[in-house]
Amino acid sequence: MDDINSLTHSKWRCKYHIVFAPKYRRQEIYGQIKVDIGQILRKLCEQKGVEIIEAQACRDHIH
Repeated sequence: MDDINSLTHSKWRCKYHIVFAPKYRRQEIYGQIKVDIGQILRKLCEQKGVEIIEAQACRDHIH
């Protein structure tokens, strides 16, 4: 388990569940917009060294 961080008296594993939703949950995340958002999120995660374990794009939000 190489993803566990530790200090002298503690150990932790950081995982986040992030949801992006447009204002009023307008159902605008589909087609080309969904593809563009996916590319942008992957690029940002690469730059920050973040691993995406699972992602899902729904019609009105992204997990």
